[in-house]
Amino acid sequence: MADAHAARSRLALPLSVRLRLFLLEAAVDTTQRRDGTINRTLFSLYDRKAPADPRPDGSGVSSTDVTVNASRGLWARVFTPSVVESSPSPSPSPRPVIVYFHGGGFTVFSAASLPYDALCRTLCSGVGAVVVSVNYRLAPEHRFPAAYDDGEAVLRYLGTTALPDHAGPVDLSTCFLAGDSAGANIVHHLAQRWTTATATSSPPPSHTPVHLAGIVLLEPYFGGEERTEAERTLEGVAPVVNIRRSDHWWKAFLPDGADRNHPATHVTGDAGQEPELPDAFPPAMVVIGGLDPLQDWDRRYAAMLRRKGKPVTVVEFPEAIHAFYFFPGLAVSGKLVDEIKVFVESIKAKQSSD
Repeated sequence: MADAHAARSRLALPLSVRLRLFLLEAAVDTTQRRDGTINRTLFSLYDRKAPADPRPDGSGVSSTDVTVNASRGLWARVFTPSVVESSPSPSPSPRPVIVYFHGGGFTVFSAASLPYDALCRTLCSGVGAVVVSVNYRLAPEHRFPAAYDDGEAVLRYLGTTALPDHAGPVDLSTCFLAGDSAGANIVHHLAQRWTTATATSSPPPSHTPVHLAGIVLLEPYFGGEERTEAERTLEGVAPVVNIRRSDHWWKAFLPDGADRNHPATHVTGDAGQEPELPDAFPPAMVVIGGLDPLQDWDRRYAAMLRRKGKPVTVVEFPEAIHAFYFFPGLAVSGKLVDEIKVFVESIKAKQSSD
């Protein structure tokens, strides 16, 4: 890890991006109350929402909101790419499904937030998959394991309930979990939970049509009591994630009294037992930013997967900050979608050959 001066010299961002980062950090900092709660009314002034739109946009993507569990306010936004007729067959081929979990330190944002609506639209058109963006419950009102429970509820919903008609045929045997930051943390734990339950023939039932073909973790939010070299070196340099904010988010999400070595946070085995991963735990793609304070935890996570014999593809963007995917104008954002498409297509090809 380079020193802070070298890292600062690499942090060359367009003025428009620096302005948006300033507003994001101000929104996060001014809405975090001392008692650990969030001033959601104030944060909503920053967090602009995009409505679902069943009419295809310029890239041919339409969206619809579906209710998963009304009693807990759980819903998802379904993005569908346009059908391109490339053969005389009257029936389009089933599309893979990407179940997406947004970031925000478990405490802010939603599936309707403008950056996530835009990101999921880009994934939908770029990868050619139906994207189901999950609006899971937020902390501190809903602490661990509420977000994981909501993810499992969405997979159960997909296995038993048809998606909107405009989604067309989908292939639930080619289901991917994807997420960024805290959403990527949810992806890991949901994949572990789902494949463990399936392997033991306890709910979800073994006959569920939902098969996890792969997981995509964008700058996943893991941690521990230890302060890593990247966290120390990039403190006061890198935007979005710093030690103070990160500690606040973990305190909001974890059970009362838990420290950052809790199994939800610390999954790399450095301060305790490594997580048990069943044989069905899917291949992973881990995206790491070279200007992200979380990068050491993310590399340790990938190393843990390798030690346990799990296929893992690591994609590193040396100049990427945390949440670079918020800014489609950055060249690295376009490269990200290309890498995800390659990963999805490689899994689909392997499934076809097996």
